[in-house]
Amino acid sequence: MMQLPLMDKQRPYLTVILIQAIYAGMFLLSKAAFNGGMNNFVFIFYRQAFATLFVAPISLAVEWKKAPPLSFLTFCKIFFLSLIGITFSLDLYGIALIYTSATLAAATTNCLPAITFFLAVLLRMEVLKLKTVPGVAKLVGILICIGGAATLAFYNGPQLRLLCHHHIFGHHNSQQIHGHVSSGKTWIKGCFIMLSSNTSFGLWLVLQGFVMKSYPSKLLFTTLQCFLSSIQSFAIAIALERDPHEWVLGWNVRLLAVAYCGIIVTALTYYLQAWVIEKKGPVFLAMSTPLALIFTTIASVFLLCEIITLGRILGGLLLIGGLYAVLWGKSKEQKMVDKSCLPTQVDQKVMNSDQIKVMAAKSPSSPMFL
Repeated sequence: MMQLPLMDKQRPYLTVILIQAIYAGMFLLSKAAFNGGMNNFVFIFYRQAFATLFVAPISLAVEWKKAPPLSFLTFCKIFFLSLIGITFSLDLYGIALIYTSATLAAATTNCLPAITFFLAVLLRMEVLKLKTVPGVAKLVGILICIGGAATLAFYNGPQLRLLCHHHIFGHHNSQQIHGHVSSGKTWIKGCFIMLSSNTSFGLWLVLQGFVMKSYPSKLLFTTLQCFLSSIQSFAIAIALERDPHEWVLGWNVRLLAVAYCGIIVTALTYYLQAWVIEKKGPVFLAMSTPLALIFTTIASVFLLCEIITLGRILGGLLLIGGLYAVLWGKSKEQKMVDKSCLPTQVDQKVMNSDQIKVMAAKSPSSPMFL
């Protein structure tokens, strides 16, 4: 009987490990599909189509009756939001993954909070107070992330060679297996494209708040974005890939990668992340992000035969350091706001204990994850 409370306490920790393991699987399977010759744009279309087919019945069953009316203006906003944050972001991500590695894709996700915060400052949705310690911490975090990205792009260093005689998916990346990393220009190009993808995704995170004010049904909002992104991805894919053979999935790693990314990543992690944020707050979830890099690095060496270099290890560590600096600054600022919102001594004499408890319950317990 005493083990049940202990399991309840451990559940959020086990859940974030599962979430990051799922993301690591996404990086690995996507890279394996591209190594196997799958067209990136076709992959993105199938991924979004699978996600739409899976999420649509659930959202219609849960939110259709109580959904607010969808105006034409709101529909246009959701259309362009899907185009910028999903279609363009995923297409750029796929291109960058072809040029680089699954490890780099996992590493650059650690700079997403810093990118999102920087965009929020530019759009005047967030204030950077340089005269406070938390403000300096967030600025330092952004600079560290920039340094980590530059290290990943421009510095390779010694290679960590591990024995890898068999590729689990049956395809080898010739640039990596023959003992050298992608050519310098290709790798640098891939790094900047990956950062562009993260920037597009960060802009999507920032702008979502505006759109959801006029359409707060989260599941239908997600379904509509997946559906519109499927149409947009199909238009791009059919324009760039006319070979019918490239559209055939078959019972292979292509189908596995598409189904995994479309169903498991889009649907399952959406629910798991919402549950973790409800239980422990968004910062707790954000601080688990480096686990995906650890899982991906280990698995990519043994499963995809990727070569890990000192530069990529250092760059990943810098990105993780920048992530924690931004999150720490954001957390401290939120605590300062919470303290300033507490009632004064005069107010406390007027308010009874029940009112104070209601105010404490309504006060946010953790900062928003930007």
